[in-house]
Amino acid sequence: MGEPAWIGIDLGTQSVRSVRVDASGAVLARANRPLTSARRTSPSGDRHEQDPLDWLAAVDATLAEVADPAVEGIAICSTSGTVLLTDDAGRPVARALMYDDARAAAELPRIVAADPERWSSSMQPTWALPKILWLEPRGRRIAHSADVVAAHLVGHPVATDTSHALKTGYDLVAGSWPFDAFDRLGLAPETLPEVVLPGAGLGRVSAANAKITGLPAGTPVYAGMTDGCAAQIAAGALAPGAWNSVLGTTLVLKGVSEDLLEDPTGAVYSHRHPDGGWLPGGASNTGAGALTEMLPGADLDAFDKAARELGPISAAIYPITKRGERFPFVAPQAEQFELGDLPDDLHRYAGILQGVAFIERLAFEHLESLGAEPVGSVSLTGGAVRSDYWNQLRSDVLGVPVELPATPDPAYGMAVLAASGGASVTETAARMVRVERVLEPRPQETLNNLYGEFVAELTRRGYLA
Repeated sequence: MGEPAWIGIDLGTQSVRSVRVDASGAVLARANRPLTSARRTSPSGDRHEQDPLDWLAAVDATLAEVADPAVEGIAICSTSGTVLLTDDAGRPVARALMYDDARAAAELPRIVAADPERWSSSMQPTWALPKILWLEPRGRRIAHSADVVAAHLVGHPVATDTSHALKTGYDLVAGSWPFDAFDRLGLAPETLPEVVLPGAGLGRVSAANAKITGLPAGTPVYAGMTDGCAAQIAAGALAPGAWNSVLGTTLVLKGVSEDLLEDPTGAVYSHRHPDGGWLPGGASNTGAGALTEMLPGADLDAFDKAARELGPISAAIYPITKRGERFPFVAPQAEQFELGDLPDDLHRYAGILQGVAFIERLAFEHLESLGAEPVGSVSLTGGAVRSDYWNQLRSDVLGVPVELPATPDPAYGMAVLAASGGASVTETAARMVRVERVLEPRPQETLNNLYGEFVAELTRRGYLA
């Protein structure tokens, strides 16, 4: 047996990633597999499904590469709001509805009517609860994507965690499902999973799965969190005033507050901090995904180098690629727009980068308006951190230092959570997470002026109150 180690699994939108980490935080092994079963076929673009059997095959394959006899625990994260139905053994019985699938939007009025005080401002059409009602789960079990993977590893149905349960309607303050409201919606209690805190034990790797993956049979599997919270752990942003900004396909912000932040607009929601308190934040429909959507086939690395020479421009794009925004404001009617002169694709590239940075700044301003502690520093994670130019631009727009963690991915965050073994994840992260670089903001009058014009245009269009 070698030194103790822990595995984190990130069930992402486009791939599954697994990582094995030791007690010092050093990465010992990595593996990933693409997910190819995504289906977006509706004319309106509101349909997004994946085959959960594709997840399980990819998980087994990555674990077979990173497994080791010294592994002492595993935790799993997945996309927030992704939901599916299983049989009584925890096996999937149909394709999963992904985090941004919006086919169930028509269920929203019925949900709000069932408990207006609870859901009139908070429930959103892409959350899991509308999807569950649309699926009509009679005789089936409700599960989130991470739950299905955990059940696969241990060989039986598992509890879900408070983080994944949030968008299914779980009451984090009361610590229970709102059964009265669910009864009015016709949602039977027996279809719902038990809910536990992140880091709680879910079971142990079965002998059957150990033969497939090479993991030690009996390895504990711990309850994980959603991918945004997992990235926050990987960044070590677990104390008030520290924030994590995850810029991948979409933009997700997460911070820490001692008290629950109430947002009458419904744009901000809060997870429970594994150590107590709250993790407020939100997920935007804008993000780095706009680059491939709006500049198909472009050499983004070449554009990034050229943008560094170009510097800030007096133009920006609100880079939403489908109708509707959910954070930092809720505007189902929101659509893409452009400000200023964008004569070619290089300027469009720069305009997208600046537009995302402006949405990020607006998000932090909205959070502070609700009572969040002022932003002291921001840890940047997600695929977009590969762009040094974008990292510096975001620091300039925010006007605060940004930190680049050494291992900025959700799978790493889950390894840290598994290593905490039910103890303080904040203390565990302090021992394991390392910052690779810190970028200081530079004064940018052009960007500040343009940001004011950008916010004014959002307001003129009715997206901002």
